[in-house]
Amino acid sequence: MATLFYGSDVAPISLPDRLMGYIKVIASTKLRRGESFTFTWTGTAGEPGRSTIWLQPAIPLRFVFDSPEPEQLVGDYLRALADQANAASGLVVDVRTWEAAEEAAHAPAHAARAAGRAVRAA
Repeated sequence: MATLFYGSDVAPISLPDRLMGYIKVIASTKLRRGESFTFTWTGTAGEPGRSTIWLQPAIPLRFVFDSPEPEQLVGDYLRALADQANAASGLVVDVRTWEAAEEAAHAPAHAARAAGRAVRAA
């Protein structure tokens, strides 16, 4: 499980490493551009309901991953999440179903497209 420390909040956000890899790429890209957005997640074992944070460049952000190697990310799924982050509702992820959504984005119909290649999360 990866951990996200945001601002002065003492309770970190814990999510699977690969899912956090997507969030890291999206957050880094948007914040580097000076763009703020909301990030909402649901379906974590210890948190019923949903949680939302407002991500903006002035608030400290730190990602800690269990794995020493960057995750392999699916480009089409990354683009879908980035499009979501650009919408008024912000980035919304269900921890229970994100892997199925990632797999659907990586379906054989997408595999033929060059844009469907894996992306390294760095």
